Amino acid sequence: MTTTTADELRSRGLRVTAPRLAVLAALDGNAHADTDFLVRAVRERLGTVSTQAVYDVLRVLTAASLIQRIEPAGHPARYELRVGDNHHHAVCRLCGAVVDVDCSVGHAPCLIPQTDHGFTIESAEVTYWGTCPDCTP
Repeated sequence: MTTTTADELRSRGLRVTAPRLAVLAALDGNAHADTDFLVRAVRERLGTVSTQAVYDVLRVLTAASLIQRIEPAGHPARYELRVGDNHHHAVCRLCGAVVDVDCSVGHAPCLIPQTDHGFTIESAEVTYWGTCPDCTP
């Protein structure tokens, strides 16, 4: 038996609303979408919705761990459905394309710090910077 998007929302104690479903649908197949893309996609699906409503949905879904927010330096925040697996990202310096990079060594947090300063380390964020194949001459 598969879990539906509505069931996932309910399992996190969230109400099932059209804007929440529209954001999740827009992210399905559009990993690393920025807010502008998501606002357009939600409006296309629902008609009228405020930009603030989409921001509110993104905040709630991120807090509920249904989506992940990434913020590559110098680029707008991006959102994705892939959560909880401690994967990393590669970002093109020229066009800003973002792709997933699986954890390269062992299990989360993938990187072992020299000292943890008393922290219980749960995950590590790595951003690989370079040039994507489309931008490479």
